[in-house]
Amino acid sequence: MIQLWKTKAALQSGLFCLLLGASLAAAEERPDKISPGQLHTMASTSALEALSFYREFLAFPNDANYPDEISALNKWLLGAFEERGFSARLLPTAGSPSLFAERLSDGATKTVLIYLQADGQPVDPSAWDQESPYDAVLKAKNTDDGTWQTIDWDFAPIRLNSDWRVFARSASDSKGPMTQFLIAVDLLSEVKPDLGYNLKVLVDTEEELGSPNLADAVRAHSDLLAADMLLIFDGPPHASNRPTVSLGARGIATITLTTYGPKVAQHSGHYGNFMPNPALALTQILASMKDPDGVVTIDGFYDGVELDAATRAVLAAVPDDEDEILASVGLARSDKVAASLQAAIQYPSLNIRGLSAGWTGKASRTIIPPEAVAEIDIRLVMESDPDRLIGLVRSHVEGLGYTVIDHAPSDEERLAHERLASMTHSVSYGAFRSDPDSPPALMARSGLRHLYGEEPILIRTMGGSIPIAPIIEALSIPAATVPTVNIDNNQHSPNENLRVGNFIEGIAILMAVLQEVPQ
Repeated sequence: MIQLWKTKAALQSGLFCLLLGASLAAAEERPDKISPGQLHTMASTSALEALSFYREFLAFPNDANYPDEISALNKWLLGAFEERGFSARLLPTAGSPSLFAERLSDGATKTVLIYLQADGQPVDPSAWDQESPYDAVLKAKNTDDGTWQTIDWDFAPIRLNSDWRVFARSASDSKGPMTQFLIAVDLLSEVKPDLGYNLKVLVDTEEELGSPNLADAVRAHSDLLAADMLLIFDGPPHASNRPTVSLGARGIATITLTTYGPKVAQHSGHYGNFMPNPALALTQILASMKDPDGVVTIDGFYDGVELDAATRAVLAAVPDDEDEILASVGLARSDKVAASLQAAIQYPSLNIRGLSAGWTGKASRTIIPPEAVAEIDIRLVMESDPDRLIGLVRSHVEGLGYTVIDHAPSDEERLAHERLASMTHSVSYGAFRSDPDSPPALMARSGLRHLYGEEPILIRTMGGSIPIAPIIEALSIPAATVPTVNIDNNQHSPNENLRVGNFIEGIAILMAVLQEVPQ
């Protein structure tokens, strides 16, 4: 069998989908399933209609900080699901409502719940190379200088190229996977009107806010959401672009740590060497938390994580090219938390995601700033208790001689303590991890194996975070993720995009998975 997934030239070819379908059409003959070749053909022939629907979806602003935007989006989504034979309703929360949809099958004994995300990151239009991040733009990359050239949408029906990209907010995270799911359901319905299992969908509208209300909504509607398994359609596959199934993801907690200097910024000439600088104090605290190799030095931070031989074998099977990953971002070394990338993300991480003190660049001035702030995130794994880790960080700061409070200090507190810091925290959600032979993993693996004729890459734990743990805990079901977007998609950043080839291929992937009979 031709290993097209491993051939870079084939991955870049506009004919990739058709070639792959033709080469693998007979790879796994299953009379009860749509053949791999037909799946690819159906996805390819639906491309123009799917892109039109996708553009309409992308046009809706979806910043969850603005509930009116989510309200308009939900109204459109209700119609989109109902047009595909789902009964759909909104689930009230303390914030913007989530959306629930279901299509029941007569006599079905299994129920599959799908998690999708509808909201997106905030936008700074001035940072985008187009007039509006919500007005999708089609672009082709110039091979001469690597710049992007805008393609008129009217040209798409004449010559659609797999290497073109759609640029818009949420193009990949996560309106792309949502569109792929809805189109996959459309196409499957033409051939298999009854999938043989009950299909339920939960659409999160506050994921980029940390899904603060999702857990309560799931618990309040646990009977409605009851299912045998959970499938998540989100994110990019492994960097090799080979078919991938992710079995878990890290959770996330955040800390804001602030140190204090003079109540008002002071002239560094008048008071330098006399008034303590909070920026220096903060950097000393932060530097004490890790050694030069990036390993957390806080006692007990990694406790509980043990990687046995079987786990190490799963991690070693992931074909990471770590030198290429580092070179692609201009780095000559990696941290030494573990011997490999996959092993490293099995441990909780401590990351400085932002620093603030005084001014920089042309706005810089010779002052001692009044305060310095560090924003920290902790990525959680199944073995780590977030409250315990946050407590360890607090104890570490206190061990350096600081009095740690949870609010801005009063004048009395400033005068009572020589070293003063405030620390606040939030736990968004925990980690999750399912067995490779759990029902959702088997369903996803079987679908991808049927489509490509080879076992997909299994990722034990994704490094990023998605709010799945509350759903798993409330419904007592296992979960697995099927990723479908290009890894270089600029998600969360200006000029977010989705490659046309990945958009089309993702439709075939989701069709292949959804036609499987859940175990």
